[in-house]
Amino acid sequence: MAISRVTTFSIDGLEPRPVTVEVDLRAGLPSFTIVGLADRAVSEARERVRAALLNSGFDFPGKRVTVNLAPAHVRKAGPGFDLAIACAVLTASGQLPADAIAGMGVFGELALDGRVSPCPGVLAAADGARAAGLEGVVVALERLGEARLVGGLRAVGVSHLADLAAALRGEGPEPPAAVDVADPSAPVLPDLDEVRGHAAAVEALAIAAAGGHNLLLIGPPGTGKTMLARRLPSILPPLVEDEALEVTRIHSVSGLHRGSGLVRSRPFRAPHHTTSASGLVGGGPGPSPGEVTLAHRGVLFLDELSEFDRRALEALRQPLEDGSIRIVRGQRSVEFPSRCALVAATNPCACGRGGRGCRCTPADLTRHRRKLSGPLLDRFDLVCTVERPTAAELAGQPVTTSADAALRVERARDAQTHRGGCTNAALSPRAAHAAARLDRDAKAALHRAYEQGSFSARGRDRAVRVARTIADLDGAATVSTSHLAQALALRSDTGREDR
Repeated sequence: MAISRVTTFSIDGLEPRPVTVEVDLRAGLPSFTIVGLADRAVSEARERVRAALLNSGFDFPGKRVTVNLAPAHVRKAGPGFDLAIACAVLTASGQLPADAIAGMGVFGELALDGRVSPCPGVLAAADGARAAGLEGVVVALERLGEARLVGGLRAVGVSHLADLAAALRGEGPEPPAAVDVADPSAPVLPDLDEVRGHAAAVEALAIAAAGGHNLLLIGPPGTGKTMLARRLPSILPPLVEDEALEVTRIHSVSGLHRGSGLVRSRPFRAPHHTTSASGLVGGGPGPSPGEVTLAHRGVLFLDELSEFDRRALEALRQPLEDGSIRIVRGQRSVEFPSRCALVAATNPCACGRGGRGCRCTPADLTRHRRKLSGPLLDRFDLVCTVERPTAAELAGQPVTTSADAALRVERARDAQTHRGGCTNAALSPRAAHAAARLDRDAKAALHRAYEQGSFSARGRDRAVRVARTIADLDGAATVSTSHLAQALALRSDTGREDR
């Protein structure tokens, strides 16, 4: 009888859970059994591991092989257990020295020919190895740069199972340094210098980018709502180190991280309007992150907002307010971050024209308004009407360029970071009012607007945050009446009631 143990990790939501792979070899009819609450992908590792060992020049034990994934109550899913199971079989059969793998976490998928393939969640697994007090982690060579993002940890990259022992001993050529990009072939972002007219909408974009505020663009078809929204990433500041690690981890677990280094650009997610509620906020048997989590620290763009399923939109209300969402499935509870700016575009009515020339009946208008609830609309800090530009505006010069707007946004973000450590949109109501520093006239104007019932108590706090952002863009230390008036003008009266 021979028993060996190797440490690997199960990704639970975004968190790594240490799993001990125990292999027992004993005399009996040849068999290969995996136990320990494994899903189908883990159970199928039997065939991958057997073929990979034989095709890599190793012997597969002709004994009764039992693999236990402990602790048994933790759900194990995905192909990341392959390499750990293979290492445990090799050490139990004496083909790999047990001390070579001692103190190392192992995480990777095996191909039938013995190649070690990358799998989602390497950054989380490396972070789990450090938290568990392990010396290092063994991953696929293609994801070595991702594992090296975790400091104080020895990261070993392996391209083939046959090279495992040599890699653990530090033999062979030194792997190249990781390139700190998520996708070397990332497309060039569209620029605001392509926009003609829409001065108010461009300024609303700058405010949304500077303070992380939610923005709703309303206008007839073809006026440029989607065009404007898709140029928002070009004026967003790059992620700082902590944010980049957070976003990279989310994208790594979700299988979206294609590079070897940190994700430096802010996410911009634009799901189709047929996306379900679980697709937007997360869910499934995993559960797995939704679009609002994949857009964390970035922008979630919902085009044709009124065409989304109402239940899906209502599911966004709590994540947008709290900056996180807790998904409960059975007896499992997983929390995902959701601190993003929501940008949406919609038509004013069913026919799309709105106002003069509208062909909708009163019933059509009522039906269209009911697609978007008051509480959801109340969560938009900025509501901007995008009108059809004139012929002179289309032939004229752009309002600004992305480079100029990005410079203003960066200065405003720097002011917010030094003042509160976060964007204005993420401030609590008390912190927002303290940071705003409204002058006497601005306080009186805010009081009058609230007494007139123009917005809810939540809307009042959001108006203060927007006014603070407008003041930051102007480089002002205090919020004046003009800043507050602009913020109130960008509020919608459709979300007046808290229903």
